Amino acid sequence: MSLNTPAEIAVEVCRSGKAKTEMPLLRLIVLGILAGVYVGFGANLATKIGSAVDADSAMGIFLYGAVFSVGLMLVVIGGAELFTGNNMTCFVSALKRSSSWGGLLYNWSVVFAANFAGSLLLVCIIYHSGYWQAADTASGGAALSAMGASAAAIAKAKLSLTWMQAFLRGISCNWLVCLAVWLAYAARDIAGKILAIFFPIMAFVSSGFEHSVANMFFIPMGIFIARGAPAAAAEGLALTPESLGGLFTIGALFKNLLPVTLGNIAGGALFTGGFYWFVYLKDRPGACPEGEPPA
Repeated sequence: MSLNTPAEIAVEVCRSGKAKTEMPLLRLIVLGILAGVYVGFGANLATKIGSAVDADSAMGIFLYGAVFSVGLMLVVIGGAELFTGNNMTCFVSALKRSSSWGGLLYNWSVVFAANFAGSLLLVCIIYHSGYWQAADTASGGAALSAMGASAAAIAKAKLSLTWMQAFLRGISCNWLVCLAVWLAYAARDIAGKILAIFFPIMAFVSSGFEHSVANMFFIPMGIFIARGAPAAAAEGLALTPESLGGLFTIGALFKNLLPVTLGNIAGGALFTGGFYWFVYLKDRPGACPEGEPPA
């Protein structure tokens, strides 16, 4: 067969989760940083596409979601450690008792922090590259380019969500993200993996769901822009300078990340990993034995 069956995917996911929970710390940190950068590349490209004049059209929304998928392609095919995907793989391995719950917490905590570091690294690079800024010939100050206005608007929309909205959108997001990872395990060639990743990721982004690692890029970029050009940002977002300063804060970032992260864990671990573990691994002794996974 040219692809793995769902039962074979479950075994590969379990073995992968075991390897991830046992990965040496330095390697895990480096691969986590890379994943944060890779997802940030996808988020930045989506921001660029979202700045087009027809971005609110059906085709514009489709393209916004479509280009974001490059981030997970880089993670899965290039090799990196992404918190949201690991919500599924490590959870399946722990449920199967191929790895420990302590190993799961080790992986999740290290990778989450490393993803955040990688995202912030790319935010700094993109921000200081000046894509968000346009010359204001009238006042000589900073104005927002179309891309900068798009970045600020994306961050504002995310920071304006209620706790429950962010949580439920986080569930929907990582259900699809982990399905993309699951389907990528089915494919045995690069073209198949690209197709497997593309459609679920396009669906989650175009639907407006919430991804914790993507928000580690989107929201800090909005905060940087709001602080770099507060007058232009406030005018572009139809906010007063006071409300702008109250919305774009570090505290507001974490108020978004908390429910989104919990939703991502529920969507990836329970609704993807948990369901497939129950169907394909729960009553299969030895399906994911202890020991090193295949290379």
